[in-house]
Amino acid sequence: MSEWKKYKLGELVQTNKKSIDSNYPFEEIEYLDTGSITRGKIESFQKYKLSEAPSRAKRLVVQDDIIYSTVRPIQRHYGFIDNPLSNLVVSTGFATITCEKDKLNPKFLYYLLSNDDTVEYLDVIAEASTSAYPSLRPSDIENLEITIPELPEQKAIASILSSLDNKIDLLHRQNATLEKMAETLFRQWFIEDAKEEWEIAKMESLISIGSGKGLKKESFIENGLYPILGANGEIGRTNEFIFDEKLIYTGRVGTLGNIFRIENEKVWLSDNTLVIKPLGFFNFIYFTLKNSHLEDYDVGSTQPLIRQSDIKEIEVVLPPIEILKEFESIANKVFQKIKSNQTQIRTLTALRDTLLPKLMSGEIRVL
Repeated sequence: MSEWKKYKLGELVQTNKKSIDSNYPFEEIEYLDTGSITRGKIESFQKYKLSEAPSRAKRLVVQDDIIYSTVRPIQRHYGFIDNPLSNLVVSTGFATITCEKDKLNPKFLYYLLSNDDTVEYLDVIAEASTSAYPSLRPSDIENLEITIPELPEQKAIASILSSLDNKIDLLHRQNATLEKMAETLFRQWFIEDAKEEWEIAKMESLISIGSGKGLKKESFIENGLYPILGANGEIGRTNEFIFDEKLIYTGRVGTLGNIFRIENEKVWLSDNTLVIKPLGFFNFIYFTLKNSHLEDYDVGSTQPLIRQSDIKEIEVVLPPIEILKEFESIANKVFQKIKSNQTQIRTLTALRDTLLPKLMSGEIRVL
């Protein structure tokens, strides 16, 4: 690493370079807050008239900027700006980081800042802050000491890691498309083309249903073997599991309406979930639940709540068994491909996570 050089990050970047001012040309904005992006994955933008936007909707970004939440860095609310909308505005809860591109490759810096060692270091600084909650100042980011290679090696490192991320993203998008195709077929066969003479049954005759189980805080382990699943998906990891079978789950309390399937994987389902085990025709039940709008069954007074008894009462239009069998066969092939892609995603993610610290430290060289 003799040719790697040490800098303070502030020598190579500008933070919070531009904010909305009186010359801002748009009357409507696409707004991104800190809670809507995690590990570079954007969940959603919010649309606002500029005059009605939150007070934090101020930061402006350009191509290749990095956004990094200054609150609790360990939550990893950061991202890389690629092809931004012209009226994109981000929260002042982000530090926006603009690289001097003749010295520092932006994508390289993004991977450096998302490396666990960097995140944990910045989190220690945030925890020591005197504000009401753990937070960073822009100067904390600017004072970060980094050791980096020359620009060509930075670009080579960024290219390797980006190619892995792009492949992972492609597989995720392919899986979403495959499931959408299966759901479109379901809707066509069993909703749009449903026949009046088909049998009506209640969901309780087609499933068994129960609740997940609470897990003590000390059983949450950062790199645990198995996922802990809640109403919104994974909420942590643990070395314990309570299910290892094919099942469906949904939110019981808090967030309602999300429907998830598990294909014979060891998991812990939290006590804010309902666990549904179809007695047959798994894919048909899965898509029936997805199209049942469970969020409309909310009976909670202080927070959203759905009861097992309400799901049991859902009426299901049952087609002839031959049609069900044909749909199951087609859907099984689709989900087999999805599962194969998920295996690839896990492999590529593990490879990226192994390479990232080694490339950033110079342990592995690419030029």
